[in-house]
Amino acid sequence: MNTSEAISAHAVAGLAERQLDWRHKAIPATANGSTHAQFLAAQHTLADLQTPLLTLDSAALQANADHLADWCKEHGVLLAPHGKTTMSPQLWTEQLNRGAWGITLANFAQLRVAREFGVRNLQLANSLTDPHAIQWVAGASTADAPILSWVDSVGTVEVINHLLAGSDAVLDVLVELGARGGRTGARGVDAAMEVARAVAASPNLRLVGVSGYEGSLAHTADDAGLGAVRGYLAQMRLLHEELLAAGLYGSGSLIITAGGSAYFDDVVSVLSPCISTGAEMGDPSVDLMIRSGAYIIHDDGFYRGISPFSRQGNQPFRAAMHGWARVVSQTEPGLAILDAGKRDLPFDEGLPEPQLIGPVLGGAMEPLQGAEITSVNDQHCFMTFDPETTSVQPGDVIRLGLSHPCTAFDKWTVIPVLAESAGDQTVVDLIHTFF
Repeated sequence: MNTSEAISAHAVAGLAERQLDWRHKAIPATANGSTHAQFLAAQHTLADLQTPLLTLDSAALQANADHLADWCKEHGVLLAPHGKTTMSPQLWTEQLNRGAWGITLANFAQLRVAREFGVRNLQLANSLTDPHAIQWVAGASTADAPILSWVDSVGTVEVINHLLAGSDAVLDVLVELGARGGRTGARGVDAAMEVARAVAASPNLRLVGVSGYEGSLAHTADDAGLGAVRGYLAQMRLLHEELLAAGLYGSGSLIITAGGSAYFDDVVSVLSPCISTGAEMGDPSVDLMIRSGAYIIHDDGFYRGISPFSRQGNQPFRAAMHGWARVVSQTEPGLAILDAGKRDLPFDEGLPEPQLIGPVLGGAMEPLQGAEITSVNDQHCFMTFDPETTSVQPGDVIRLGLSHPCTAFDKWTVIPVLAESAGDQTVVDLIHTFF
């Protein structure tokens, strides 16, 4: 790989030569056999596509990517977006080209995808315990193309020590702080210090920072939720300070990382005092890194309600994804069955939200007032509406607002990107995903 690039432009550009066919449910049968590049050259519009469908909004994608990149630069923090949200090297490129440090991922399979596309700086927001993953990371991580990972127990350290015993491999790790009721992470500062001491004693590990995830401790932005998040982040700061005092860090610069897409402002507020240029004699430089992943897509549900920019009214992110479905059955007054379901649209953080209705895909649409998706089956949505005020007919197209991009993208191998054009929306790109 070319370590001068944040991601391989050549590998990403190669996606344009991928052939599109029956394996890609977003691609119409009339385009079967064309390549990505040929499909775009034909200047297809939304009207050429079929339902069920997931699309992306080009202008919203660009605006969201710019917004967080500018915010991070203003606040002096690094961004390593969580790539699991989209698993799209094309969108990772947009983030990296705006100055992101690298890409964060969740498991071994995702790391392999990222390295295949030449992503230089990688972070595994998880512990390495699979023998194949440990050996692969040991061989793939270099000074020019690092792979950071996390440890949260002495047992994890022992697993890595056993696998790498006798080798000269040294893995850079961050000690993960957790909390009761959370997910992974050492339960408390004392437990995390014990893990750090085990790392310091290991010939195959080097401690380069502190990591954590505040999003597993709260799901709201009320006083209770924010209090839990801020209290946890204060413990991360305390852990970092104790590690410095005990001399348990390895040589070189350090990273403190937290921050999903819901509370990244609190992360910066609480942890930014840890940032250091290392100007004091003997002090290491310390960077603060957030890992927001959903922001580039945002949504019309969970993140719309909890994103810091939404809560503060500070130029909110824009929903960059929409679902499209047709009415396939309307045999009861006030009930329509749509041709999109759990296999097509996210539902775990809120059901789809009916927004617009029209007689044809790509044609004029009107606001759909008072309609609601009440349940979702594998391939269908149940939409209720008031038959006295709203007319819904078989064949009508419904545009749906969606919640939670992380469970939207995994259902599509190719996703059309739309831009407004006269009377319709033009397909200006195709996003490939690798779940």
